[in-house]
Amino acid sequence: MSIKPLFTAHATATGGRNGHTQASDGSVSVDLSVPKEMGGPGKAGTTTPEHLFAAGYAACFGGALDFVAKQHKKDATGATVTCDVTIGPRDAGGFGLAVKMHVADPTLATEELDALVKEAHEKICPYSHATRGNVAVDFEVVGKQN
Repeated sequence: MSIKPLFTAHATATGGRNGHTQASDGSVSVDLSVPKEMGGPGKAGTTTPEHLFAAGYAACFGGALDFVAKQHKKDATGATVTCDVTIGPRDAGGFGLAVKMHVADPTLATEELDALVKEAHEKICPYSHATRGNVAVDFEVVGKQN
């Protein structure tokens, strides 16, 4: 599959999980550390690739949800998307990721929000396209409470 490039982000990491990564334009510049749960030092003021992936996926999915909502003449600009990214050993060896996406919007009925979330995941979000078939992605959707 090919895409028509609209934008390309460039980032460089040095030192792997105990190093530093930054975007070429300086918009992201963070020190990395292996968390204590994975046997590392878990240094204060550092992050992990999983945190960066979770932040990117949450933001991207929020944009995809807003796009889909507007197509249906709905407003999902108030939606909150929280992405949990878990890393762990795979049965087949190596490591894998799992994602749990929490989507909440108190202005849309849960059924309505759920339909928008499914469409954003299936048709629009590039992170969802990239993970499909490779990473388990589960959703928890909470809309307007009666």
